[in-house]
Amino acid sequence: MRLALLTALTMIAFAANSVLTRAAIDGGHIDPSGFALVRVLSGAVVLGMLMTLRGGSLPLLRRSRLPGAFSLAAYMVGFSLAYLTLDAGLGALILFGVVQIAMFTHGALRGAAPGTRQITGATVAFAGLVIALWPGSGDNSDPVGAALMVIAGLGWAAYTILGRGATDPLAATTANFLLCLPILLVLLMSSGLYFSATGLALGMVCGGVTSGLGYALWYSVLPRLEQATAAIVQLSVPVIAIASGALLLGEAIDGMLILAAVLVLGGIAWAIGAAPARAGRG
Repeated sequence: MRLALLTALTMIAFAANSVLTRAAIDGGHIDPSGFALVRVLSGAVVLGMLMTLRGGSLPLLRRSRLPGAFSLAAYMVGFSLAYLTLDAGLGALILFGVVQIAMFTHGALRGAAPGTRQITGATVAFAGLVIALWPGSGDNSDPVGAALMVIAGLGWAAYTILGRGATDPLAATTANFLLCLPILLVLLMSSGLYFSATGLALGMVCGGVTSGLGYALWYSVLPRLEQATAAIVQLSVPVIAIASGALLLGEAIDGMLILAAVLVLGGIAWAIGAAPARAGRG
């Protein structure tokens, strides 16, 4: 029961990232660049506090840390800019679909031969993404915003793949947040930054609570979940984001979005439920 509750809280935190970002940026409380900076800084502070309480070393000056920091930066920038135009639910759907398809493709390229059921599921999920990304498919779609969210999804997929080999996930995540901050400063400080008290508050909650604490909670729950279960429970994130966006932000839910969500989530669920395929010989 406790594990189920902690897992549910983690999925709500992940969905809240989309809702908080959309509310802050679309509401005009903060610009996308400023939100990304506040989010990463707040996450770094909270994760740093967790590391201090836990104890242990935090090696930063390692060449192996840079890919994780740059992929996290790509996710943060794309995620924030995309929510200038995308609704929270649609953004979460695109992000989640791209991440899962990218990781599926990476596994196939590395020799994990996909079975017929996995190929079918991935094809259905990809068709759903095409519908979600198709220009003019809904009132809440935007090709530029969708492209930015695809970049965010690829960044997060790379970040996840790179982090699989981490022996200390909390330390690795803290280091990546700390290294990501100067990268964002270089990339974004030239843009016109503006903040309001509301925007800062939303960014701090998104960075410190739903990102920093959310990621830490997910890493504590993940070892106790089977791999298939861990993948399936994440199917709830776009659904929670779509419902929350409609309830809290008044975002519209049209037939095309529902169809895209059913195809993406159903296709991924079908592929995940397949028996593990044997790795191909190189």
